[in-house]
Amino acid sequence: MFKLHNCPSIPIPNSRFYYISLSNRKSLACPCWSNHASAFCMNDWLAKSKGNLPSIQLKTCRQLSSTRNMNIWENLNHQPLEIYLKNSSQDFPAKIVIASLTFYFLYKLKLLNLIGKKMGMIQELFFFVTQTSGAQSLPFACLSKSMNKPIPLQLDVSLPSLKDIKWSLARLIYLFNIQLEKNVAMFFIVLLVSCFSFVMIGGFLFFKFRKRRGSTYSLEDCFWEAWACLCSSSTHLKQRTRVERVIGFILAIWGILFYSRLLSTMTEQFRNNMQRLREGAQMQVLETDHIIICGVNSHLNFILKQLDKYHEFAVRLGTATARRQKILLLSDLPRKQMDKISDNITKDLNHIDVLTKSCSLSMTKSFERAAANKARAIVILPAKGNRYEVDTDAFLSVLALQPLPEMTSVPTIVEVSSSNTCELLKSISGLRVEPVQNVASKLFVQCSRQKGLIKIYKHLLNYRKNVFNLCSFPHLVGLKYKQLRRGFQEAVVCGLYRQGKISFHPRDEEVLEETDKVLFIGPVHGKKRPQLTYSNLSDDSDNAITESHSVEKNGQYRSNALEITKARLENIVKRTKSGSKASDWSLGPKECILMLGWRADIVEMIEEYDNYLGPGSTLEVLSDVPMDDRHTASRLAGQGKLKNVKVSHRIGNPMDYDMLTDTIANIQKSFKQGEEFPFSIVVISDREWLLGDASKADKQSVYSLLLAENICNKLGVKVQNLVAEIVDSKLGKQITRIKPSLTYIASEEVMSLVTAQVAENSELNEVWKDILNVDGDEIYVKDIGLYMKEGERPSFAELSERAHLRREVAIGYVKNKKKVINPIPKSEPLSLEPGDLLIVISELEREQPVITVQAK
Repeated sequence: MFKLHNCPSIPIPNSRFYYISLSNRKSLACPCWSNHASAFCMNDWLAKSKGNLPSIQLKTCRQLSSTRNMNIWENLNHQPLEIYLKNSSQDFPAKIVIASLTFYFLYKLKLLNLIGKKMGMIQELFFFVTQTSGAQSLPFACLSKSMNKPIPLQLDVSLPSLKDIKWSLARLIYLFNIQLEKNVAMFFIVLLVSCFSFVMIGGFLFFKFRKRRGSTYSLEDCFWEAWACLCSSSTHLKQRTRVERVIGFILAIWGILFYSRLLSTMTEQFRNNMQRLREGAQMQVLETDHIIICGVNSHLNFILKQLDKYHEFAVRLGTATARRQKILLLSDLPRKQMDKISDNITKDLNHIDVLTKSCSLSMTKSFERAAANKARAIVILPAKGNRYEVDTDAFLSVLALQPLPEMTSVPTIVEVSSSNTCELLKSISGLRVEPVQNVASKLFVQCSRQKGLIKIYKHLLNYRKNVFNLCSFPHLVGLKYKQLRRGFQEAVVCGLYRQGKISFHPRDEEVLEETDKVLFIGPVHGKKRPQLTYSNLSDDSDNAITESHSVEKNGQYRSNALEITKARLENIVKRTKSGSKASDWSLGPKECILMLGWRADIVEMIEEYDNYLGPGSTLEVLSDVPMDDRHTASRLAGQGKLKNVKVSHRIGNPMDYDMLTDTIANIQKSFKQGEEFPFSIVVISDREWLLGDASKADKQSVYSLLLAENICNKLGVKVQNLVAEIVDSKLGKQITRIKPSLTYIASEEVMSLVTAQVAENSELNEVWKDILNVDGDEIYVKDIGLYMKEGERPSFAELSERAHLRREVAIGYVKNKKKVINPIPKSEPLSLEPGDLLIVISELEREQPVITVQAK
């Protein structure tokens, strides 16, 4: 504002204020300047004219004279300003007030203008920062200047077309159907919501139309009547007005639809739940001491029958924990198919109950629901034919068992195809894995070369007869092994089980320890264990043995142990050189073998034949399998160079008469004139019958074998062995009755029985692993002439002592083609003749090295 200094009044020309520039202000004698230190001389003027001003004018002038209103000129721009005042001196104070108010409002407008400019500068600065920061998508374009604003989108706000509406409805129905597939109860919820919606709408409509008629029905009564129309279709017949009848009719129709859909939904939900129960995938098994079998193949039939026999004897002996043994069958097959398989197998089994459960065998949850940690044993069977898939699936199943607690006490028996897989499975911590290698091909070779051997294996695996037993005898700790093997009269002692290893030939001076178990052949002992016939034997009490096992020589009885041993050595065939089954020191026989059929594990059979046969042996394979597949199988099996057998291949159908005749004739021509050596015909199934229908393969095998025998008879070819691999033992027995010269071998059945026996006693796995391994001890049927001279009548105990000198274990004998295992009594003399056989467990097939006996 103007500040009037203390000076005489200066006349103003034309009573006007002129705009004074900044340069001219300093040249004035009494300059008008805006200063915080000075103010208008308003107070003096007010004092002089106090009495002449109205109160409101006086108040206004005082407000203008305050310090806060002295800074108006600081914020005003230098714009021209001209104020016209009237000449009347009486209106001068009012004019001053009006001018002051004008200046005040101009000041406020100027403030607003300055704030707008500052906001504009901030906006420009912010826009510049956002552009330079790399914001390519311009998320703050709305803050830019009007000239930089984006062009508005030309959005189509019209209604969607009928095609779009149909697609949206179809999409909605599609999403709803997806939810129904996941959970059928979703449809039940939708029905309930729609039902209550109709009840609410119908109740409101009843209430509205009745209210118009002046009815006294409450809203609650209208809701109840709408519910009654929906529940009972006859309720709408009681309505009197036209509108109420229409509403009741609609509710009745919806009620009929609602209850029909509700019933179908509940039925479908119940069916789904029952289907889940049938499949058993999510059902928790509440069993203990049950046996879990994983997988379905041709072994299952024999395993279940073997378990049924074992439990039958366990019930008789009083060792069973339940009247019927629970078997839980797990497989990824549909449960309906599993039930059909189990029903066909168990219809004649009276001591086991088979439960089925369809699930994945590679998931831990499946074994958790099967109560695997409370099972008695777990058996994992191969469900595929490829050897790599077999081992891979078995490994994944074992890994699925590892996370379960308390699995160290549950033996897990796994059938595998490779010894390397056995070592890999044993390395898995937290589990008690007992891998059983499928050596059916090796077993087939052993049985094909020794008539009657397959019957001995079946005998040792039949719980109704004499089987392998492992038992601890704490009261016999400290006895020597010589006393143990001589002392048991009800069983045949075969060796010792120590620290997880089996030894068939311990030293006689070996002392029985507390942790040792005795391996013997006898009936299933149960709670009753075999007892020693004599318990007080000294270290060299051969005199006591002589009383029961005397040896006659030149009509005299010798009681001295050394003389008895020398006499025994004179009556047996000795070898002075050690050797193996087919080494340089023990060459095998030279033979010719014709093999009909082909499958992948025949490569292992050929290698096994090479271990037993001598140099110059030949093996010819006749099959319709292409040569590329045969070479591939040989390469995958890692077949090395054969030492003793020369293999040749021929492509043709083994059931073709002309092809088979031509093959046998060529083999006959290959023999040198006058040369004779054993000729055998072996029939192997061409198909992968292990997982398929075995009856078809058996028929083909039997037909090929009978056809080969007929051709050999016509050509005059002498055949030593006619052997066929057959799965069904009943068919094999029927064929052997008709043709006694034929031999059937159920090697897969034997392997299944081994698996079942290991499932009952996992420690027997080491026993069978050693017996069925080509590098270990095996069961042989040897001529009795190796152990006695013609005219002798030794007892079985005496024959056992003579076999012990040959590093063998005698377990029985064959007389007149009838086998006797674990003969009782053992001290009774036997009338054996040339041609009879002695059954022994031996490391070597032919003559054995004799143990040298030194005098003490």
